[in-house]
Amino acid sequence: MRVDIGNALEDVATPGIPREALDRLDDRVAVAHERIEEGRANNEHGYEALNQPANVDVDAIQRAVEPFDDCETLINVGIGGSALGAATISAALDSDVEAYYLDNVDPKWVADHIEAIDLSKTALNVVSKSGTTAETLSNFLVVREAMDEAGVDWTERTWVTTGPEGNLRELAEKHDLPALDVPEGVPGRFSVLSTVGLAAAALQGHDVEAILQGARDADADLGSSLFDSPAYAYGAVAYALDQRGAGINVLLPYAESLETYAEWYSQLWAESVGKDGVGQTPVRALGATDQHSQLQLYRAGPHNKMVTFIRPQERADTAIPETDLEGLSYLGGSTLGELIDAEFEATEASLANAGLPNVRVEIDRVDERAIGELLYSMEAATIMGGELYNVDAFVQPAVEWGKKATRGLLGGGDFEEAEEVQAKTELTIE
Repeated sequence: MRVDIGNALEDVATPGIPREALDRLDDRVAVAHERIEEGRANNEHGYEALNQPANVDVDAIQRAVEPFDDCETLINVGIGGSALGAATISAALDSDVEAYYLDNVDPKWVADHIEAIDLSKTALNVVSKSGTTAETLSNFLVVREAMDEAGVDWTERTWVTTGPEGNLRELAEKHDLPALDVPEGVPGRFSVLSTVGLAAAALQGHDVEAILQGARDADADLGSSLFDSPAYAYGAVAYALDQRGAGINVLLPYAESLETYAEWYSQLWAESVGKDGVGQTPVRALGATDQHSQLQLYRAGPHNKMVTFIRPQERADTAIPETDLEGLSYLGGSTLGELIDAEFEATEASLANAGLPNVRVEIDRVDERAIGELLYSMEAATIMGGELYNVDAFVQPAVEWGKKATRGLLGGGDFEEAEEVQAKTELTIE
């Protein structure tokens, strides 16, 4: 992975980072790197995520999914970190096994998905570390009932990925379901390179070892200077630009297959650094589509944001046919790949011309190794960001507040958070 921060410097962008400030930031990166390495060496909560590529049991993953090698469809039931990492890999890589991620509880959306799937040829993966996540367990019960009604033995089509105890662990033991362990010390949003994110990849026939090799390659690039570490450079520059007024980070992949990656990274960054009154807001976009919907704001609006471009340097291509249509003949003989690359370069230059800070992140191509490298690098970038913001990147107390309120509203216990929902101020216009 390569990261170009040239368009984030003060002599190009406003806000921008002065070159001397970049050197001072590098000193802080060195200190943070030492802390990260200490946390990894001691297997501390959160830092343990960066050890996963060396520790994950690929054989256990393969054994868990082997009973479902006849399936044509995967339903992954999870939410947040229990879905987005696996969904990113699924969306990025082609497979004969179609994957559906039930990570929302909109009733029509869930019902429409289930109705469209042949459940007799479906494998079901239920992912929840606690085994108590309301959305996940609710969707699982809905899918299980649909399987029963379709005459499908759900116990022969299901495996779980969960913690050492809880509802899902008990269910697996009762029905002798394949069960994968969620790694200890790894928050859900950092768990893509573990059983949580890799089991779906294995079922879809992807090369899990290649994904992990990409992650290990990224790990080898981590060091005490941002000038030698693409991952740390990205996390540090995003932090520094936020401190200078770029409180929004627009994630703009120039590959349709990486759109879900932007969702994954948005959770990772927002939930990790957004606390104690600090944090940069991630915004998802897609190149070249959003050149026609958002670029006007980015170029001509307030300079309160940075743009992160993500693109593969190589991709499969499609020729643009010759045409005799007036004004379009210049397109004939070129390719869609050349067009999207030109649009990328034009957009990048447009923002630089307007003085809006932007960073270019490039991978070789969208394949297993590069996806592993990208995912691991952004986990490391986020952990670096947490160190620089001086926040605990591995907790999410605001999320827990909402979970308690939801549970209380559904009669799952007495929670003062649920009582506060009733105190909402209303000013309704009809």
